[in-house]
Amino acid sequence: MQLTEELTAAMNQQVGHELSASSQYIAIAAHFDTQALSRLAAFFYAQADEERAHAMKFVHFIVEAGGALEIPAVPAPTARFASAAEAVALAVTSEDRVTRQIYALVDQAQADSDYISQRFLDWFVNEQFEEMSTMGDLLQVVERAGEEQLLRVEEYLERGGPAGPSGEAE
Repeated sequence: MQLTEELTAAMNQQVGHELSASSQYIAIAAHFDTQALSRLAAFFYAQADEERAHAMKFVHFIVEAGGALEIPAVPAPTARFASAAEAVALAVTSEDRVTRQIYALVDQAQADSDYISQRFLDWFVNEQFEEMSTMGDLLQVVERAGEEQLLRVEEYLERGGPAGPSGEAE
């Protein structure tokens, strides 16, 4: 199988997008870690690991499909936040952007009549649905709690919250 140049270039860009999302989640996790909000920090550290794993899925697919891997530069993440809600809202925005990027990849695979890539990308479409739901739920809880009640958010995550009882994002 040989990926088209267009799809290879777009998937290479997606590797960068996924690595950028991972870096952003590390920055968000560190923000919560410095405030001794260990559950929020753990949630976002796990999200960072997940985004890196997504990047690696693309890397392996590109290589196995005969494409040339070219990892783009990754911009520095936003590291300072005025509130917990601002940090989580950035995560929601990031997931929305990644969802649109995945949809564009699906569109390109369809235009190329590349059915193998379409099947590969189906997993990411489903994953983005879960990510959008999880981040949206967390933002609602953080906004409801407010900055003064973030320990309630920690309790919510401890009980299972959007990340499940193990504290790992799904």
